[in-house]
Amino acid sequence: MKNLKEIRDQLKLTQAEMAKRLGTSQPQYQRLERGKRPMSKKWALKIESEFGIPAAQILFTDEDDTSVPARMVKVLGYVQAGEWEETWELSEEDQYDVPIPHDTSLNGYPLYAAETRGPSMNRRYPEGTVLVFTHIIETHEDLIPGKRYIVERERSDGLKEATVKILWFDDQRKPWLLPESTDPRFQEPIALNGDDGDTIRIVGRVRYAVSRE
Repeated sequence: MKNLKEIRDQLKLTQAEMAKRLGTSQPQYQRLERGKRPMSKKWALKIESEFGIPAAQILFTDEDDTSVPARMVKVLGYVQAGEWEETWELSEEDQYDVPIPHDTSLNGYPLYAAETRGPSMNRRYPEGTVLVFTHIIETHEDLIPGKRYIVERERSDGLKEATVKILWFDDQRKPWLLPESTDPRFQEPIALNGDDGDTIRIVGRVRYAVSRE
């Protein structure tokens, strides 16, 4: 996978020059180069058109077989902390597909995707990022500290919220879910065993983050 700084260094261009060639502002380009904004198919195709670097080399890692078509995953729901509803699934007409690299390590596993909404994870995932995940029941894998997981919380009245958090264990091996947000409302860690009658379920581990565009 070629990152933008590597490409820019090869081209001997400044960030301002790269931004101008790609038709964007320098601050927006900086966010893309620093990984603060996901590399999307749209941006990869812009780079391919402007600089002649194949989009597949930008989107996929060296281990991905770029001769095999990208795997399409349907976005069926959304994750948004603080929004309590009966379900976090999108209506059928609002569902859409996104491409991800052909990853042989995920062969045989169903993949799921949800769109982020709100600021509850905006240090890592800007609103509108699509998170592709595997279901922990289907992969049978142990929980891994430091990885990001899709989490569902259900209140005693049956309403649910879905969000994405980092899994962390304290010195007593108690599991916590940590947010990555600039919003003070979403900066408190959540005990995995739940509080005030909440039931907390880890749904799946995030494997890819992609842009809808």
